[in-house]
Formats: sequence, C-alpha cells, structure tokens
Amino acid sequence: MSGKDIIIEFHPQGSFVKVSAMDPASLTEVSIVGDPARGEPYLKQLVLQKLRYVLAKEGRTKGS
Repeated sequence: MSGKDIIIEFHPQGSFVKVSAMDPASLTEVSIVGDPARGEPYLKQLVLQKLRYVLAKEGRTKGS
C-alpha cells in the first residue's frame, strides 16, 4: 500500500470531521471521526494507520 494508491475524503460534520480512506485495489474502506482542530495531516495519518491495520488483519497487504 502506498499513499498515492489511497483515496482519502474529509467530511466536516458540525464539531467533528469524518475521514474515510479507501484502497482501490482491495476495495477496503475505513473511517474515523476526529476533532478538526487536530488538522488534516494528523487525521490523515490516523486513518492511514487504521487502513493498514485492517488490510494486515485481512491479509491483503503487499508491504508497507
């Protein structure tokens, strides 16, 4: 999984933001909810960590 292969979306919803990440190769998608004050780089890092975890758990990783 490389960063350029991942689709990331930010959806502000009131006092929080929902961040989704999808790996198009495996069609695996994860989401997190976070504080928008933390900033996009931090939230992006969290959602990518979750995606890596889920892909590894499902045995779909090709390396990090």
